[in-house]
Amino acid sequence: PVLYKGEKGGVMKEHVWCRSDGKASLFDVSHMGQIRWHGKDRAEFLEKVVVGDIAGLNDGSSCLSVITNEKGGIMDDTVITNAGDHIYMVVNGATKFGDMKHFEEQMARFSDLHVEMEYLEDSMQLLAIQGPGAAATIEKILPAGFDLTNMAFMQGTETTLDGVEGCRITRCGYTGEDGFEISMPWESAPAIFSKLLEDPSVLPTGLGARDSLRLEAGLCLYGNDLDETTTPIEGVLGWTIGPPKSRRRLEGGFVGAEHILTPEGKFQKVARKRVGIKGMKAPARQGVEIFDATGERPIGKVTSGTFSPTLKAPIAMGYVETSSSKAGAEVSLKIRGKMQKAEITKMPFVGA
Repeated sequence: PVLYKGEKGGVMKEHVWCRSDGKASLFDVSHMGQIRWHGKDRAEFLEKVVVGDIAGLNDGSSCLSVITNEKGGIMDDTVITNAGDHIYMVVNGATKFGDMKHFEEQMARFSDLHVEMEYLEDSMQLLAIQGPGAAATIEKILPAGFDLTNMAFMQGTETTLDGVEGCRITRCGYTGEDGFEISMPWESAPAIFSKLLEDPSVLPTGLGARDSLRLEAGLCLYGNDLDETTTPIEGVLGWTIGPPKSRRRLEGGFVGAEHILTPEGKFQKVARKRVGIKGMKAPARQGVEIFDATGERPIGKVTSGTFSPTLKAPIAMGYVETSSSKAGAEVSLKIRGKMQKAEITKMPFVGA
């Protein structure tokens, strides 16, 4: 749901809850696509379709990566985990079937590689628990002796949850807060959801608050801030490939790499970049035009915008010409036919 009804429900209340000390927000994210990759060449194959260093992931480690097309555009963003005897991948709900069609095409193209894709369609469910109180809450359903304290961000493992076998926990999230994504057998999900809600510090939270939380954290929403015409360099996600002179930067080898990297492994020059925008008096929604400081020359567009409940001010994300993308640059936004002064800012808007 977008939001939950009731005394504590509504986007604003749900958002504030997730940022409050000792509190945790519970999200149903079962629309996301969960995939297991098997076969001895699974890492080598995935490095053809995503930009990240998959072969270098330690057992239990996860990374954010992007799936690219032949022109270097982003088909989806994904979290990939080295699960030991397989690789576990989570993709976006709206793009999962397109992603899998693309994977099948690439598997046919690289048919000499031993790799199998297992889509966990109706067998596994995904929930996310986020907020300063997330660890204390999740601990209650983990087995005795589970070492949550030493579980780093972007680490995951298989475990039991509330006694249910065959579950998985990953310390990650999409809000800028501490949190976990938990995967469990479909038939056990309602009981685990209900069990977590028995804790008075936990609030069921909808996708409306998830959107304002991720925007405060400077995180992209696929379809708004990233799409197939946007490269990782334009989207300021070049870091997902690796640091300068890293193996993936030097080797490339993924679909569309020649549109993203130079032969020396440097980022290709781009005409526009993703930026944060603040200082306007009214919220600037998706599609609002961005002009230079004079208000005469269009230089870009807003891709996501909201009123930040934490900052109590409008914030936005969008793309502007690279020459105008430095933090502190003055811009103008045309909101409901009126020009408003604003400035380019670094993200996140709200620190974790």
